[in-house]
Amino acid sequence: QVQLVESGGGLVQAGGSLRLSCVASGSVVSCDPMGWYRQPPGKQRELVAAITSGGVTNYTDSVKGRFPISRDEVKKTVYLQMNSLKPEDTAVYSCNARCLVRRSISGGYGWYDYWGQGTQVTVSS
Repeated sequence: QVQLVESGGGLVQAGGSLRLSCVASGSVVSCDPMGWYRQPPGKQRELVAAITSGGVTNYTDSVKGRFPISRDEVKKTVYLQMNSLKPEDTAVYSCNARCLVRRSISGGYGWYDYWGQGTQVTVSS
């Protein structure tokens, strides 16, 4: 069974920083890409940032220069360093990854899409 386990959310004042982590566990060989989405209250979910195994990154315009994304291949972990946080960054942040998984029953390998459970980030003004 594959899980994406997130950590690092919380309450912070505007201008502060938080770092989110997401670990892929289970029968995971590798994940590509890995990224973060967010859903503000009453709004649709949007991509925040993503990173490929080759280090290519993609950011939504509102976080460019503030939220660097990185990954550790050995630990199968993706990080989102959130700096200069603003009240409009308040949202539930969810990790997403497309992972190569060893199938336990049928055998072989396959690529599957996974989501974390989500972590709340609240930025007070």
